[in-house]
Amino acid sequence: MRSRGRFFSITVLLSLSFFALTFSGAHAAAYPEPGKPIRLIVPFAPGGNVDIISRAISNELSQNLGAPIVVDNRAGAGGSIGSDMAAKASPDGYTLLMVSASHVINPSMVKKLPYDTVKAFNAVSMVSDVPTAFVCHPSLPFKTLKDVIDYAKANPNKLNMGTAGIGTVGHLSGELLKSMAQIKYEIIHYKGAGPALTELLGGHVQLQFVSMPAAMPHIRSGKLRAIAMTGAKRSPAAPDMPTMDEAGLSGFHVSTGFGMFVPAGTPRPIIDKVHDAIVKTLQMPEVKERLSKQGADPVGSSPEEYESFVRSEIAKWQKVVKEAGIQPL
Repeated sequence: MRSRGRFFSITVLLSLSFFALTFSGAHAAAYPEPGKPIRLIVPFAPGGNVDIISRAISNELSQNLGAPIVVDNRAGAGGSIGSDMAAKASPDGYTLLMVSASHVINPSMVKKLPYDTVKAFNAVSMVSDVPTAFVCHPSLPFKTLKDVIDYAKANPNKLNMGTAGIGTVGHLSGELLKSMAQIKYEIIHYKGAGPALTELLGGHVQLQFVSMPAAMPHIRSGKLRAIAMTGAKRSPAAPDMPTMDEAGLSGFHVSTGFGMFVPAGTPRPIIDKVHDAIVKTLQMPEVKERLSKQGADPVGSSPEEYESFVRSEIAKWQKVVKEAGIQPL
């Protein structure tokens, strides 16, 4: 009797597993339903970098996925409000989340996030690798990174650097530069990228790490001077701008890493469909050109590659925050 009972239990479990797989596969095969909109949560205000990248690909992504995509801006708390909404959404493929560097910085800077950055989401793909431009106001005499470092060493705390706020990629890039170059300067925090950039353009601050999409128009017009960029290789949008490596600071790499997630538990076939649509979109000449003009390099990594990147970036920024003595908020 025990053997029969055990056999019956195993049979039931196998049947349930088969049913679950069949249901999941059938659900994924029907995804997306014709005409059913997909919400793309952008956890920042309209006009910001994440919004720019999202809207640069949304129309073509909608076409390649075969469903309307609605960009939903949910700003606040360094991106964590919108991300929390995505984490709590149904894992059915009808909620996507676009993030930037704040996603991997927040675990170091926020004491109590309402979600687990690694466990609450399934990675889909890094959409674009957007390096940061290290720039100065053109009234300054600096032409190279060496000029900046030499002056800062000879004149501790005489220079200042603006940031979009405590814990932003610009702030932590500034702390990383301090540490690696062994220099000192004042860091001034503003409430957002817009105010920080306005103050830099007005000459009220001297240095800043600015995302390439936001910096390029002002570099081209001469309102800002590019010192170097923080990617591992030069950007097609600014081929004459050296990397920090080339400028003499080996190992200094910072990427905003714009990427796509779905809520944890989303069936893998759905993730694969979204991923394939993203890759197809990023290969389209008009999308490549649109992103390139913004200083954004299309990527289209696998879910596994993107997840590995996220984990390594979280560890990297945790180290920077600890060494700088920054207290999480």
